[in-house]
Amino acid sequence: MISMGIPPFKLDLKDYGSFPTHTIYINVVTKNAIQNLVKEIRSAQRLMKSPDNKPHFMMEPHITVANKLTDMQYEKSWLEYSHRYFTGSFIADSMLLLKQKAGAMKYEVVQRFSFQNLPVTIKQGDLFG
Repeated sequence: MISMGIPPFKLDLKDYGSFPTHTIYINVVTKNAIQNLVKEIRSAQRLMKSPDNKPHFMMEPHITVANKLTDMQYEKSWLEYSHRYFTGSFIADSMLLLKQKAGAMKYEVVQRFSFQNLPVTIKQGDLFG
């Protein structure tokens, strides 16, 4: 229901950033649309909990280029990427629900949710009706 009420939105990307010692990423400049979407999804968090895992919500959007780098890989790569320039943009028209099985390296796509910009009303359930 959440994705149906969201309009597609433009994302602008610029240059590179890092999480020191392990990750290099592309900066997402236009963060508000993603942050608002995350807040909407977080409001439905009670529907996503499983006994084993708690959902994780990223509030600082970025596009990972390399992660789980060793210290040496990070230092060498960041030395090169910190001086590179990058710009790009795209229209986000959907989001994916991903799941990673225990011990697996890759994520699996569980479902794709399209942004449809439809008027969506949430109907409160009847307790005694």
